[in-house]
Amino acid sequence: MKQNLALFDLDNTLLAGDSDYNWSIFLIGEGLLDEKTHHERNEQFYQDYKNGTLDIYAFLKFQLQPLAQHPKAFLDELHKKYMANVIRPMMTQKAQDLVNQHKASGDLCMVITATNSFVTKPIATAYGIENLIGTDPEMVGGQFTGGVSGTPSFQQGKVTRLNEWLAARGQALADFQTSYFYSDSHNDLPLMKLVTNPVAVDADATLTEYAKERGWPLISLR
Repeated sequence: MKQNLALFDLDNTLLAGDSDYNWSIFLIGEGLLDEKTHHERNEQFYQDYKNGTLDIYAFLKFQLQPLAQHPKAFLDELHKKYMANVIRPMMTQKAQDLVNQHKASGDLCMVITATNSFVTKPIATAYGIENLIGTDPEMVGGQFTGGVSGTPSFQQGKVTRLNEWLAARGQALADFQTSYFYSDSHNDLPLMKLVTNPVAVDADATLTEYAKERGWPLISLR
């Protein structure tokens, strides 16, 4: 029996909220970022993302800088607190049930997200998904530099990164008879158009309209 592929976006899809946006809010609350300068820019970038006008490299320069300011061990401890206080309440039972259903069917499951892999890897693990493609923060000598390693997994970048990941396994997207991609965002249309079973989850207005026109399923995990 051939294996199916199940891809999940993370923010506002598996999570009832945005792990990237809330990481900045969390760091402000911990006194590690200046509220005035950071909050304003965070809001602007989040709006740009929703509008489909985000400059991903400008955003990553902004978002990854705090990682470069602290030792990795300190950040790991900080992330445990972030998971417990902020992320766990965003993890819905419906989302977990959906993941479990795909795992029970023997599908190859993956979280594929534009958010950086430092923030998202423990979240994917908490859902029981071991495969993650996120934007990778650059590391040198065990410390984050504030830079990006490789292609950011955003918009068309998700297609690029998925193709690279599958190729490294000796596979291609076309090898899967059935491939699912669950997402809330029109930013994910490049990849949604390539899978056999795109599913719009708690979708933004642009994606909702697009999905309705094409008869794609519209579901909620809230």
